[in-house]
Amino acid sequence: MMRDNAAMKTWMILVCLFGLGSVCCSEPMTAEQGWAMLPGILERIVPPVFPDRDFLVTQYGAAGDGNKDCSEAFKKAITACSSAGGGRVVVPAGTYLTGAIHLKSNVNLHIEKDAVISFFTTPEDYLPAVYTRFEGTECMNYSPLIYAYEQDNIAITGSGTLNGNADITNWWRWKWTQKADVSALVEQAEKQVPVEQRIYGKEHKLRPNMIQPYRCRNILIEGVTIKNSPMWHIHPVLSQNITVRRVTVVGYGPNNDGCNPESCKDVLIEECFFDTGDDCIAIKSGRNADGRRVNVASENIVVRKCTMKEGHGGVVIGSEISGSARNIFTEDCLMDSPNLDRGLRIKTNSVRGGVVENIFMRNVTMPQVREAALLIDFYYQEGDTGKFDPIVRNIFMTNVRCQKSKYPWLVKGYPRCPIQNVVLEDCVFETMEKEGVAEAVENFVVRDSRKNSGKTAEK
Repeated sequence: MMRDNAAMKTWMILVCLFGLGSVCCSEPMTAEQGWAMLPGILERIVPPVFPDRDFLVTQYGAAGDGNKDCSEAFKKAITACSSAGGGRVVVPAGTYLTGAIHLKSNVNLHIEKDAVISFFTTPEDYLPAVYTRFEGTECMNYSPLIYAYEQDNIAITGSGTLNGNADITNWWRWKWTQKADVSALVEQAEKQVPVEQRIYGKEHKLRPNMIQPYRCRNILIEGVTIKNSPMWHIHPVLSQNITVRRVTVVGYGPNNDGCNPESCKDVLIEECFFDTGDDCIAIKSGRNADGRRVNVASENIVVRKCTMKEGHGGVVIGSEISGSARNIFTEDCLMDSPNLDRGLRIKTNSVRGGVVENIFMRNVTMPQVREAALLIDFYYQEGDTGKFDPIVRNIFMTNVRCQKSKYPWLVKGYPRCPIQNVVLEDCVFETMEKEGVAEAVENFVVRDSRKNSGKTAEK
C-alpha cells in the first residue's frame, strides 16, 4: 500500500508539472493575479528599428499613376533594401498597382501620406502558391497580398493606404463557392496529408488574407489604413513580438476580420480603429486536427485603447482555437455600434477543443452591442459533435459598462465540462432586453455590478 501511495503521489506531481493535471490541480485565478502579468508582457514587446536608409520604389520602376503594374518594382526595391542590410522601402504619394508583395528581413515598407498601394483582384497575380493557413489549416494557397515567410524585423508603416479592392464582383463572391475546397482541405488535415501536398490556389476558391507574416519575429504595423481585403485583413501566424498600432481597418465583406493573431506570442494591438464585416479582433490557434498537430497557442496578447464599430465581435477568441489561447488582456476600449454583435466573445465546440484561459477585460465602454456584452458559446457551428471537449476558465470583466444590448451575458458550456471561474466585477448593464444566461458554469460570480434597475445583478 505504501508503494501504491508513493506511486500515486509521484504521478500527481508529474501531472501537475507537465500540464495534464491543470484542470484538477489548479486553483481559480483572480483578476489581480492576471493583471500583474501585464507589465512583464509589455516589456518584451519591442518594435523593430531600421537603418536610416531609404529605397524609393519609383527608383526601381514604379509609377504612382494608377495605371502601371508596379509588382516588379516592389520586388526589386525590397530585395535591394534587404541585401543592403535593411532600411525603408518608401512609397511616395500616388496610386501604385501591384500583385503580391513579399517582405524580407530588415525591411520597413513605408507608405507616405496620399500614397495608395492598390492590389489587383486577378487571382493569377497571387501565384505561385505559398505556405499559408486558410481558416486555421495549413496549405499551399494563393499568396496573401503582403506576405513574409520566416523573416525577422519587418514593418509596414506610414499614413498611406493599402486597398485590397475586394468586392462582391471578385474575391468576396468566393465565400459562396468555397465549400468544396474548405471541406477537402479539412479532410486532408484529418488524414494527416503533408502540407506540401495540400495544393490549392489556381482553379480553387480559397481567398488569401491581406497581410500575413508567417513564422516571423519582430513585426510592426503602424499608422496605415487597410481596406477591403479578400478575407482577414491582418493575420500574423506562428510569429512573435508583434506591434499593431494606430491602424485603421475598414472592410465589410464576408470574413473581413480586422486583426487575427494566430498561434502568436507577445502581441500588442493598440490605438486602432476597426469597422469590419466580421470579428474586429479574433485570436486563433489552428483548426481541429491541424491545430492539434501544430499545437502552438496564442498567448500574451494585449488589446488597448482601440475602437470597434461594426463586426461580429469586439475581441473574440476562436473558433479556430484547437492549439489553445491564454493570457489575453483588453483594456480602455470603446465598442459601439448597433451592428456590433458582441463585446467579448469566446466561440468553440467539441470539434475544435483547446484550452482558453486567463482572459481579462477592464475599463471598456459598450454604448451599444446587439447580442451580449459577454458571450461564451460551446455550441458554435458544429456544436457538440466531436470528442475534443474545450476547456474555458478564468474569464474576468472588470469595470465594463454596457448601456444597451439584448443580454448582459450569454454563457453556455457543456454539463460534462463546464466553463470555470467567470467573474464580472464593478460592471454596469443598463438597458438589457433579457436576463443573463449562464448554463453549465462553475463559479460564475457577478460582484458589485448593476443591471437594468440599478440593483446588484444576480447570477
